[in-house]
Amino acid sequence: MPDRPRSGGPEDGPDYTWLYGKGGKPPEDPQATRPVPRQQRPSAPRPEETRVMRAQPRPGYQGQPTSRPTPPPVAPPVQPPSGSSSGSGGRRWRFRVRYVFLLLLLWLVYLVAVPIVAWNKVDQVSFEPSGDRPGDQPGTTYLMVGSDSRKGLSKEERKDLHTGGAAGSRTDTIMLLHTGSGPNLLMSIPRDLEVDIPGHGTGKINAAYVYGKAPLLVKTVENLTGIRIDQFVEIGMGGVVGIVDAVGGIEICPKDDFKDKDAGLDVKKGCQDVDGKTALAYSRSRHAQTLGDLDRVRNQREVVSAIGHKVLSPWSVLNPVRYWRLNNAMPDFFTFGDGMGPQRAVLWATAMAKVGGKDGLLCTVPLTNGSATALDQELADQLFSDIKDDKTDDVTAKLCLSSGLVGVK
Repeated sequence: MPDRPRSGGPEDGPDYTWLYGKGGKPPEDPQATRPVPRQQRPSAPRPEETRVMRAQPRPGYQGQPTSRPTPPPVAPPVQPPSGSSSGSGGRRWRFRVRYVFLLLLLWLVYLVAVPIVAWNKVDQVSFEPSGDRPGDQPGTTYLMVGSDSRKGLSKEERKDLHTGGAAGSRTDTIMLLHTGSGPNLLMSIPRDLEVDIPGHGTGKINAAYVYGKAPLLVKTVENLTGIRIDQFVEIGMGGVVGIVDAVGGIEICPKDDFKDKDAGLDVKKGCQDVDGKTALAYSRSRHAQTLGDLDRVRNQREVVSAIGHKVLSPWSVLNPVRYWRLNNAMPDFFTFGDGMGPQRAVLWATAMAKVGGKDGLLCTVPLTNGSATALDQELADQLFSDIKDDKTDDVTAKLCLSSGLVGVK
C-alpha cells in the first residue's frame, strides 16, 4: 500500500499516523510490520486470472423478473372405476377372455373331431354299375334305400322292434332325392313295381338288390328313369331307431288311427312326437293302411324328411350329448357309396332337411290307377325328364302325386 503524505507537505516525510497512531513512526526493528506497497489493478485482466462471471437471475426469484410463465397446476390423476381394464380388475378381465376363448377353441375341435372319428367307422360300398350309363346331369341325385337288414340289432332288440329274423337283405324302401337349382324333390318307388332287371328278366324292383346289391339296383333304376345316380345311401332298420332317438324324437302326423300288430304300431290320429321305435313301426306298417304299400311309402317320406329337419336343427349342434349320439349312430346302421365323404354327407342331410320344408316336393312315381306295380308311362316320363334337366320348378301337382295314383290323395 503506498505511503500517505503528511498534511504539511512531502518534505516532512511519509505520514504513518494511520498505522502507528498520532506522531508514530515506523520502528527501527527490521522485523517489525512494514507497509506493503499497494499494486495497481491492470486495466484488462490477464488470461491466467480468474474472471468473475455475472450471475443470471433465477426465474421466480424475489425482485427478479421471470423469463417464462408459471405453468398451470396439474390436476390429480383420475382413478379408474372398479372392474376396469387396469390394475387387478384388468387382469381378471383378461383372464376371463382367455378362458372363454379356450372353451370356444375346444368346442370347435370337438365339432370337427367327432364326425371325423365316426366317419372312419362307416362302411362304404361300390355302387356304380359297369356298362353304359346316363351322362352327367345338372344337380345331384341320391339313391336312398332302406333295407330290412337287422345288422347291429341284438336278438332282444329284433323282438322288441318286431323286425323278425336276421337274414333279411331286401330293400323295403327305394327313394330318389334330387337337389339342384329348384326345389328339392324326394320321389318314392314302390318296392313291388314290375321292372326289367338287367340279366334277370322282369321282376319286382327290390329283387335287383337281392341279385346284385347296390350296383345292380342302381343300374335298374337308371334304366327305368334315365336319371343318373350320383351317390348311394343305405339305411338299416336300426338306423331309423338310432337316428330318431339321437335327435330326441320326431313329429309325425297320421291322418287316421293306426294299429298294426305285425309292425308293432299303435298311434292315434293327429300330429305327435314319437321315439325311434314308433317311427320305425310307422315307416314299416302296411297292413293297417288303406292303400297298403303306397301309404307306407308316404309314411317313409314323412319320417325321412322329419329326420332331416331335426338333424340340422341348431340344437343338434349346440347340445354335445345329441351331437355325439347323432354322429355315432351312423357307423352301426348306415352304408354310403364310395366317394361319399363327410362334406358330401352334410350336403345330403341338408337336402333331406329342405325337402321337408314348404318348398320341398314329396312324390311317388306316377302309377296306373288301382295298381302299385305298373307305371303311368306318359306322366312318369314327364316327371323323369324334369328331374334329369334339373327343372323341378316345372313339376306340377299332376306329376308329383303323394300316392302315385291320379285322383287319390
